[in-house]
Amino acid sequence: MALPGRSAGTAATRADWFWCDFLPGWLARARDHRHGGFFDALDHAGQPDPAAPKTVLAQARLLFTFAHLARLSGDPAHHAAALAARDFLPHLRKAPGLYRRAVACDGSPTGDPQDETACSYDQSFVILALTTCAAADPTALAEAEACWQALMAHLTDPATGLLHEDDASTRAAPAQNPHMHLYEAALQAFEMTGARHWLDRAAQVRALALHHFLDPDTGTIAEFLTPDLRPLPGDAGLRREVGHQCEWAWLLWREADLGGDASVRAIGDRLAGFAQEHGFAPAGPLKGAAYDAVSASGAVMERRFLLWPQTEALKAHAARHLAGIPGADTDARDLLDLIFARWFDGHPVFVNQLDATGAAIWPEALSRLLYHIVLALTEGARAGLWPGPNPNR
Repeated sequence: MALPGRSAGTAATRADWFWCDFLPGWLARARDHRHGGFFDALDHAGQPDPAAPKTVLAQARLLFTFAHLARLSGDPAHHAAALAARDFLPHLRKAPGLYRRAVACDGSPTGDPQDETACSYDQSFVILALTTCAAADPTALAEAEACWQALMAHLTDPATGLLHEDDASTRAAPAQNPHMHLYEAALQAFEMTGARHWLDRAAQVRALALHHFLDPDTGTIAEFLTPDLRPLPGDAGLRREVGHQCEWAWLLWREADLGGDASVRAIGDRLAGFAQEHGFAPAGPLKGAAYDAVSASGAVMERRFLLWPQTEALKAHAARHLAGIPGADTDARDLLDLIFARWFDGHPVFVNQLDATGAAIWPEALSRLLYHIVLALTEGARAGLWPGPNPNR
């Protein structure tokens, strides 16, 4: 999987460029100084649409991203960016603890009923963001707790404990993704606060999700179930997103590292092993990149390459390196260089998805992807693979 001819120096140079050049430039374009918060996307020319709605997913992810960076770097620019997202978040609150999907650019209602729905996936990121900024905002923990309670009361199936997609529909196919990110949010809350009930909550969400979505035969995570909690029929039930296998592995290892159930480490090992064996392009212009999806047997189902799975693979490689697995450092550095060479170089910002030839098929730079990119880079820095954010550099 390693790309020949890459070096640790290249990875360090790429990371430095991101912290020192790319991120300040992105902030200058993506922050809405007129209405507050951040634009949801920059287009193929690197420009925002100032009139476009703002989603809670983008604002919450960016609040987490810059609160996380501010904790690591102490950079006033990161703190100011976190504050911009934090100040806009109340516009998205529709009831105590519940946040609507989107508002107009100025924070007013869009008038679209779809934008008034509260999605379980989005609420998980609100909790993640609020607990991360709590050290600098004494009101944030109470808001995070209110969001947790609202999620349990309004977006949870009382019969199964599984999360509904949103507060407008209760019979949609259950999805693993909201559960995974609620697990992540609870782990983060425990790490930020030391409050044991958050680790207990994380364990409960993880156990429920694995019970329903983990395929014991292959050790992989399925994306969706039928409303009666069976695997989807046909190819849809066999589809496995490579990025989510990596993401679940990283979270399970994180729980064990935080003092949770140590037995989950083996489940993460198996998920990462599946991804390593089947999930990455073995040759071609995107050699070493994570496919969008493979089957439960490892056959490639989607020979396309979204940006976010690459970042989840980076996090898994960094964790494998910290665990002493030979070659994981090379895998991480090579993938970092590939990400910048293919998804960033030659583009005004970055692109969201490439085809098998490396051509952009989704050129929009979604602001919510900063969550994935920054967390992958800080995890690699924590593992000593490249530099982290440093305002004095």
